[in-house]
Amino acid sequence: MKILLAVDGSPYTKRMLSYLAAHPELIGPSGEFTVLTVVTPVPPHVTGYIDRSSLQTYYDDQAEEVLKTVRPVAAEQKWKPNYLIKVGHAADTIAATAKEGQYELVMMGSHGQSPLSSLVMGSVTARVLAHCTTPVLIVR
Repeated sequence: MKILLAVDGSPYTKRMLSYLAAHPELIGPSGEFTVLTVVTPVPPHVTGYIDRSSLQTYYDDQAEEVLKTVRPVAAEQKWKPNYLIKVGHAADTIAATAKEGQYELVMMGSHGQSPLSSLVMGSVTARVLAHCTTPVLIVR
């Protein structure tokens, strides 16, 4: 099975990884998975004042902060995931990546927002569910 793991470094990401470790049948012997983290873009009016190299270093540093919670778990479980870093709006980027990469499943943690806060603030999870044509497994 080809799985896309959307991670943000939160405790919910750790729960999702624990779930995956407890259910190795999801990956299977010939399965593959990609760990995706999406970095929020720097506003365009700011990028004009920052050279490309510094901006890329910033994005890489932000992504590595997230991935440093995933790498030890992957090593412990002897997983060999592909790591993917993208810059954009999280929900839209996750949904687009799932479609473009022809993934069979998207796994992500839920932030457990109440319906009211989700209505007021928006929710990455809810938006992924609304826009993703790939099945999504949400671990809470």
